[in-house]
Amino acid sequence: MKVRLSEYDENWGRMFEEEARFLSEVFGDEIIRFEHFGSTSVMGMSAKPVIDMMCLVKDIVAIDRFNDEMRLLGYDMAGEWGIPGRRLFRKGGENRTHHIHVYQIDNPQIKRHLVFRDYLKNHPAEVENYKCLKEELAQRYDDTALYSKAKKTFVTEMEQRALKWFGGQVD
Repeated sequence: MKVRLSEYDENWGRMFEEEARFLSEVFGDEIIRFEHFGSTSVMGMSAKPVIDMMCLVKDIVAIDRFNDEMRLLGYDMAGEWGIPGRRLFRKGGENRTHHIHVYQIDNPQIKRHLVFRDYLKNHPAEVENYKCLKEELAQRYDDTALYSKAKKTFVTEMEQRALKWFGGQVD
């Protein structure tokens, strides 16, 4: 899939809220809460215009019952997609608009994602560094898989700084 990098769009927050309301109706009582994460959740960040949503649920296995309904609603299922215990739903085909990352509330990956988001929201210089890297890589790579691979080391190092920063925060 081709890299589509956009400047920050204030509508991304609204798109998250609308999808969260819609998915609350689909999943009903299985939902505990939604979190907007990833680059579209950070003001000023350039991003692929795909809203990353975290859907925290009581029982991840129960979510599998919704696969047919989600398919009918325009989502494709990617299963765990490399993260044990996650279910990933993607909306929009080649022009994706949303990635729904479903985690059971006790999954350890939740903290990593949310700490990274909060770290960026509290460190504007890091946002600028990350934004510059993303723009440079988007010029260099057409394919999202190559683009993602090229930024992996940078992101992993920033995640470590974020977790260290969070360690000094009140849990």
